[in-house]
Amino acid sequence: MRRFRTTAGLGLALLALSTTATLANDTLKVAVGQRGSWDTSVSELGQNAGIFKKHGLDLDLLFTQGAGETQQATISGSVDIGVGGGMMGVLGAFEKGAPIRVIGTEINSAGDYWYVAANSSIKTIRDADGATMAYSTNGSSTHAIVLAIIKEHGLGKARPVATGGPPPTFTQVMSGQIDVGWATPPFGIEALEQGKIRIIARGNDIAEIRAQTNRLLITSTSVLDRRKAAIERYMDAYRETVAYMYSDPMAIKYYAEIASVPESLAKRVRDEFFTKDMLMPDKVIGMDLIMPAAVTLKYIAAPIPEDKLKALFQIPPARVQ
Repeated sequence: MRRFRTTAGLGLALLALSTTATLANDTLKVAVGQRGSWDTSVSELGQNAGIFKKHGLDLDLLFTQGAGETQQATISGSVDIGVGGGMMGVLGAFEKGAPIRVIGTEINSAGDYWYVAANSSIKTIRDADGATMAYSTNGSSTHAIVLAIIKEHGLGKARPVATGGPPPTFTQVMSGQIDVGWATPPFGIEALEQGKIRIIARGNDIAEIRAQTNRLLITSTSVLDRRKAAIERYMDAYRETVAYMYSDPMAIKYYAEIASVPESLAKRVRDEFFTKDMLMPDKVIGMDLIMPAAVTLKYIAAPIPEDKLKALFQIPPARVQ
């Protein structure tokens, strides 16, 4: 009888351990470019709201200065998922043989803007010929956008400069080290309201930027091979979080805390700069514009054939919950 109780106890203990292992959430390491932007906050807001946990995931979030850093962390295997990889930078890396895959679109169109100090002699974007113009990092979406702005307005003498994220860029603009800064809301909106800066261009001012996918959700081939089920659940939770961000007032409250801004400003950022459709991750748009632009800007040597693009874009289909 004693031996039976011991055996039974051992069996129950093993069953408990097995059940605990089954119920344990998977952890995904996620690199997010530019913390505090509405569009890059999906993972953080979904984590705060318990949406990713509902899908059996815990997210280990780290934050980078821009798409270039995010892409490198993803390709190297330091993280499982990169949020905000620049489209042209991703195309360039893929063409060169990098083990990179796209699992979703992070933003279609662009919420980023370019600004000058209030006392700057630059009044409109056309006055910026010969000026230094900021972008975050090489290969980022802001790099592609600033080059598109220069091309659109014929600013042949303008000089693009990598300045990192919005805070260091703002310091460089206000100290006179750079002429035209870049930011993505909510950063700079309070300075704008206080009359310290003036917006002279928006990403969406450029027709081809407005009509294309600019930033992506990316992973590496090895992660996709090993953790496909977890990636699929991540995308399920991501879609659910985007819907939550436009329907639940708590999303604005959480976002205001993340961005360290008043809730009124958080709501303005969402409603004025980002539509829900811009954040939905399932549709890549404007490849007919992106491909020739990527060649012209020397991200890729030649257009990537359709069959190879199918290997790059591995977006899990939306599943009925």
